[in-house]
Amino acid sequence: MLKMTLKSALAVAVIICSASLFAAEVTVSAAASLTNAFKDIAENFEAAHPEHKVLLNFAGSGELLQQIAKGAPVDVFASADQETMDKAQAQGLLNDSSRKDFVQNSLVVITPTNSTLALSTLEDLQQPALQRLAISNPDSVPVGRYSKQALLDSQLWEALAEKMINTQNVRQSLDYVARDEVDAGFVYATDAAIMADKVKVQFTVPLKTAVSYPIAVTKEGSAKALSQQFIDYVFSSESQAVLNQYGFSQP
Repeated sequence: MLKMTLKSALAVAVIICSASLFAAEVTVSAAASLTNAFKDIAENFEAAHPEHKVLLNFAGSGELLQQIAKGAPVDVFASADQETMDKAQAQGLLNDSSRKDFVQNSLVVITPTNSTLALSTLEDLQQPALQRLAISNPDSVPVGRYSKQALLDSQLWEALAEKMINTQNVRQSLDYVARDEVDAGFVYATDAAIMADKVKVQFTVPLKTAVSYPIAVTKEGSAKALSQQFIDYVFSSESQAVLNQYGFSQP
């Protein structure tokens, strides 16, 4: 009987130790363009706080907003634009006081590395040799909205409509260009940088609105101190260095 009691006590101790291995988890939904940087930041955060776990979810900002609105258990939301975060705030999905801008990006047009196209302006996208142009869905993806607005401002949106290949997010546009499945595409400069061996930047697209990224604790995440702790870590010098390494700039 004593032997069984000791075994039971040992089993309980093991369970307690296993449970305390991760004292808390924080679920972070972030724009697809943040994938590489946030993976590194999450790894660094866990190394600094081994008792905690960061769960990452990446997609287009609009898709992430829909997930949160439908009740997905998300603690921290990082969007690639202000409009999507504004919608989240208007729907009462955020802890408003936690919202801050943490990085900026730029919009570029890229082609496969072996492309013979010479592009320096948006007007050059009208070249007959350019038949397929990857652009993310402007109704739900920030990079698509930035791209569409730039084309509208240049009165090229309708002229290029037949060439457009819609993608679900910026990483899909990047992949299409890298695999030479399209002739050119709109992506962020940071995305182009991670595939510099497969794509080349033709030019930076002039924009009237800066590509700034906000981050905030969700209403659900407000119950966890860890949510704000992760955001604070994103603003740390270590994390900002990681973001800078991937081509992001400070707001």
